[in-house]
Amino acid sequence: MRLEKRPQVSHAALLLAPVVAVAFTLAVSGLLVLWAGAPVGRTYVLLAQGAFGSVFALTETLTRAVPLILTGLAAAVAFRAHLYNIGAEGQLYAGALAAVAVGGLHGGTGLEWSPYLLFPLMMLAAALAGALWLLGPALMKARLGVDEVVTTLLLNFVMLLLVSALLDGPMKDPMAMGWPQSVALQGDLELAKLVPQTRLHTGLLWALALAVLVWGLMARTVAGFRIRAVGANARAAAFAGVPVTRTVVLVALLSGGLAGLAGAIEVAGRTSYVTLDMSPGYGYSGIVIAMLAGLNPLGVVAAAIFVAGVLVGADSMSRAVGVPTYLADVIVATSLLAVLVAALFTQYRVRR
Repeated sequence: MRLEKRPQVSHAALLLAPVVAVAFTLAVSGLLVLWAGAPVGRTYVLLAQGAFGSVFALTETLTRAVPLILTGLAAAVAFRAHLYNIGAEGQLYAGALAAVAVGGLHGGTGLEWSPYLLFPLMMLAAALAGALWLLGPALMKARLGVDEVVTTLLLNFVMLLLVSALLDGPMKDPMAMGWPQSVALQGDLELAKLVPQTRLHTGLLWALALAVLVWGLMARTVAGFRIRAVGANARAAAFAGVPVTRTVVLVALLSGGLAGLAGAIEVAGRTSYVTLDMSPGYGYSGIVIAMLAGLNPLGVVAAAIFVAGVLVGADSMSRAVGVPTYLADVIVATSLLAVLVAALFTQYRVRR
């Protein structure tokens, strides 16, 4: 038996592949629910209600989705150029530190400039911090052939150690009663709430706008064509006149900048300060989301909401039927594998 590439990919198959993958995921996860001694139908209903069944549930899901959209975009852009950025977690923290450094230090009063000037400077600093954290591994890959998977992954741990040192040193909040956290942002620099008395903030609008902009860049510009060309075949792209190193640098700045903005928006919209546990793995989840979306920036939004809904809904579901919340991790991981297999069979068929 062998895999043979299909002469033409069916559009119907491309549309049905995610549906089949989700159905397969629910069937496999249902076996684990039965093993836990809970009714499958009620478990899934409670999972959906916990994620979307009320204003509170929906706003919590969308709040969780904001950093996932941004880290998903960061991974999607990088992977499209075959720059395998596994370091979005570290870049997120770099952006968060930069945001607090601009908008929260200096005696806790910031730079005492107008918020209309300080806020864009804070966001720019966060994007630059994330971009520079990825630029080194990108240049090492382009110039020296160093594997960026290893370098970006290891830099995550370097960043966490740096965060720990700063939170116990120059960035530590003296009013935190010894708890390792940074000083808070100025109140004027925090993002407004979209829905009163919830945690949902205008960072959602930032994430949606950036998804549209990244889609436009990738699909409608010369730079986007170069990124796709380098990802398809870097040697052929170079032969055709595409500046490969310059394109890789552009991808690194864009991908790292998006992850850095995720950190700044998380600080400005939800936490107000940096802690070591600020991110429960948003950078790594962004890789899953990018793959679920097929590296499509608009698909990243839907994938992020799906993953966020599963994670949020699992909490209330677990309390109601006694199924461990780890079911959410199983659903996310299985859906990723199922989507990859479904995508494979839309492009290839089995021949004897």
